[in-house]
Amino acid sequence: MNIIKWIQDWYIENCDEDWEHCYGVTISTLDNPGWLVDIDLVDTDLEFKKFDELNIYINESNWIQCVVDNGVFKGRGDARKLEEILTVFKQWVLFRKPEDKMGK
Repeated sequence: MNIIKWIQDWYIENCDEDWEHCYGVTISTLDNPGWLVDIDLVDTDLEFKKFDELNIYINESNWIQCVVDNGVFKGRGDARKLEEILTVFKQWVLFRKPEDKMGK
């Protein structure tokens, strides 16, 4: 499935007439150049799910960083990493461990 369609579907699944008024998905550009992706996790089934930080820096034009901080998935990367950032999020969402069900 196309990653854009998948993130749209994830967003729609979490819209419940309340969540989307306070939270959502932000995709923006950085001036170095690069991408910034923030995905709110509060009041979703991911709010308490453990995320292992990803931080790879080869050089200023080849890097990616993904972390969950204060209920937000934060993906950052160079100008060619938008698809990879969204794919990291998708893989994390789809990979479930038994302890993931304990948070909520």
